[in-house]
Amino acid sequence: MTTAFGNANSVDHGYGNQAAQAVKQARQHIGELINASVKEIIFTSGATESINLAIQGHIYQRNTPPKIIVSPVEHKAVLDTCKVLAKKGLAEIIWLKVNRQAQIDLEHLEKVCSGGASLLCVMAANNEVGTIYPVEKIGAIAQQYHIPFLCDASQAAGKIPLNFQDWGITYLAISGHKLYAPKGVGALVVRKGHYLEPLIYGGGHEQGLRSGTLNVPGIVGLGEACKLRELEMQADENAIALLRNHLQSLLQAEIPNLLVNGDLNNRLSGNLHISIPDIPNSAIIARVRHKLAISTGAACSSGIVAPSHVLQAMNLAENIIEGALRIGIGKFTTKEEIEKASSAIVSTVKAILSLK
Repeated sequence: MTTAFGNANSVDHGYGNQAAQAVKQARQHIGELINASVKEIIFTSGATESINLAIQGHIYQRNTPPKIIVSPVEHKAVLDTCKVLAKKGLAEIIWLKVNRQAQIDLEHLEKVCSGGASLLCVMAANNEVGTIYPVEKIGAIAQQYHIPFLCDASQAAGKIPLNFQDWGITYLAISGHKLYAPKGVGALVVRKGHYLEPLIYGGGHEQGLRSGTLNVPGIVGLGEACKLRELEMQADENAIALLRNHLQSLLQAEIPNLLVNGDLNNRLSGNLHISIPDIPNSAIIARVRHKLAISTGAACSSGIVAPSHVLQAMNLAENIIEGALRIGIGKFTTKEEIEKASSAIVSTVKAILSLK
């Protein structure tokens, strides 16, 4: 922010060269984490912009309204973008089937892909319930039917292994703050040979795909975070999973009707998504919000009072949806904090039940 403040695209002087070298190194760190070439990495403001660039930039090249195959449990950045394109008559959406664990029906996916499509959108891991998707299998199906594959990896990068080159992914979206990098920076990885229509013009930065002066401090932070995740990911995620399981056990021991949502065999280590049927999540949040940072759903949508589209797509009962809470555990969470969180939630639930 202060020692290398030059414009990374102004390489006529030392300040610019210094910034450019820092950006180049960041690309290398990102590429090493996800097995991508540095030439395929485009810097953006975050996964939302990356997703919009991938979907709109891909679709705007087509003369006839294309078909987009979409999972109904995707992040709003994917869903809202696709819905707006459909509303404008620029695309047709084909919805995939998911089960009560939010997993994709691969047989239905293959059947839909066999009919042809212009783009497939399936995330690597769900941002609400933590379900991890079989990206390699999904990519293989997409390749078999020659369908470009957009994978939103904002929740997965740095938490589970990803292999951009070998898994049949065409576009991969990453968000910095999901892997301990700064907020407001991200990347879109674009497979060689695929062109996107830019959304932002003016200077032709980032191979002409994303004009604008680069956010060098954010990019350097993202690169360093990716370097650290590659070194620490396995050990960190194992430790985080133990803390998550400890919290889950503490809550289940004190709240007998508590349900755990998502695919318990394939979920992110730091995700605990629970439901306490017949106790509105808003009643719990109102009582613990000054003690704990937990939410009713996606953080990006938490200001909107509406049932979770993910839980609705999973076909969960209304009282389970209304009683849903998303709890996140990270590398800096301690066992003491886990036990305090459990105590706060349990005492709050018991207090609410005593009023009935």
